[in-house]
Amino acid sequence: MVIDGVEVIRSRRRTLLLELGPQGTFRARVPLRMPEREIRAFIAERRDWMEAQRQKYGLGDLPPKLTDGEISELRQKAKDYIPGRAAYWAGRLGLEYSRVTIKAQRTKWGSCSSKKNLNFNLLLMLTPPEVIDSVVVHELCHLRELNHSPRFYALVRTAMPDYDTHRRWLRLNGPRIMARL
Repeated sequence: MVIDGVEVIRSRRRTLLLELGPQGTFRARVPLRMPEREIRAFIAERRDWMEAQRQKYGLGDLPPKLTDGEISELRQKAKDYIPGRAAYWAGRLGLEYSRVTIKAQRTKWGSCSSKKNLNFNLLLMLTPPEVIDSVVVHELCHLRELNHSPRFYALVRTAMPDYDTHRRWLRLNGPRIMARL
């Protein structure tokens, strides 16, 4: 159910929660039996907060959604570019992976499976090359450390000393890019 542009999810929780999703949309998690008028009042009271969050993450004027043709074009560009970057960085780091897959994902930039498969978001093609490399290095380092421990991040920063700069760029600009799917 959607109320005033906010997706409402009823659950067995006792409290109300309003959260910003990765595409710049809002979700309200509410108790199962809460009346709709109370939900509307809850959302109305938080309009200023919602607008502040949109501005904070640069989601005030969202860019247009990508067309199917644009998604296909980005997928092909990613298939042509990212596997080469993975091979380059894997060679530098002395790591081996099974395969690279390109996906259209709404919440993740990349992932690494226990079977050594690397997955990357085609939306990375809308970011600078050094940001793409930072995601590739991040996922490759998971081949050694399948977690986000301090040891994992030490490995990432050893491979790419300016990793935090690129990670920050992605955190600031990523929500606007993800909103295009």
